[in-house]
Amino acid sequence: MTRARTKITVIGAGSVGVSVAYAALIRGSAAEVALYDIATDKVDAEVLDLAHGTQFTSAAVSGGSDLAVVEGSDVIVVTAGAKQQPGQTRMELSSVNARLLERLMPQLVERAPDAVFIIVTNPADVMTVVAQRVSGLPPHRVFGSGTVLDTSRLRWRLAHRANVSTASVHADIVGEHGDTEFPLWSNATIGSVPILDWPADQPFTVEELDRIAIEVRDAAYTVIRGKGATNLAIGVSCARIAEAVLRDERAVLPVATVLDGEYGIHGVALSVPSVVGAAGAVPLGETPMSAHEAGLLRASADAIRTAIDELG
Repeated sequence: MTRARTKITVIGAGSVGVSVAYAALIRGSAAEVALYDIATDKVDAEVLDLAHGTQFTSAAVSGGSDLAVVEGSDVIVVTAGAKQQPGQTRMELSSVNARLLERLMPQLVERAPDAVFIIVTNPADVMTVVAQRVSGLPPHRVFGSGTVLDTSRLRWRLAHRANVSTASVHADIVGEHGDTEFPLWSNATIGSVPILDWPADQPFTVEELDRIAIEVRDAAYTVIRGKGATNLAIGVSCARIAEAVLRDERAVLPVATVLDGEYGIHGVALSVPSVVGAAGAVPLGETPMSAHEAGLLRASADAIRTAIDELG
């Protein structure tokens, strides 16, 4: 019988890490939510603040600056790293955050050898490759949060435009979690209706969809300019991904695994629809896409591969 998965540990008590822990706590994602950071005063204060709210939640809270915090973890969400500054691209963060993960991942695997790892540290796709390589774990056990948040942004935007529930919008962002990401318009629907056939007083046009795609792609930069970081929506997104693992949901989510021949791509982490459950994330059989979209996916892979090669 498989042991029940009950503990999620978040690595990094910055704005993203704390948002992940808070979202997991209030959503009831796990029986125990732990938070780790090397900054003792900061992480102790964040853990205390979270613990003060546990009268109103169903989860226990733990944490601190001792790596023993991660022991017994079923899911580890890695958010630690330098944060993206206004005007800075995710790729510019690569070198400093790669060095951090190279030191950190072996220690985490030693403390929690059975955990599934979700990589959020930016640039998340490049860092997923680094984390998977240095950990020695199979790709399904170390995957990136990918374009789950980007897809949520897209569905929210389309739902607002069409005046329907977000849950009724079926459209995915795939590729890099970053500047080369793109929507799979060829199979996007509202309900069962193809997006360009949606019955409305003002139907969607190709030009409008292109504008929406750019708006979604650049959404993080808009938020960073206004408040300095994106944290709340990625917190909820990561809690949702962790739930799929902890509850063995086998949910289909656009997370980023290191591909091994899928779509003709090797050794690069890209977001494609994947089955997420207790074992981790496994890409679905190749999702149908147009020739143009397949070209965009290859271009996205090339951008990430270039960034990986530059790390040396």
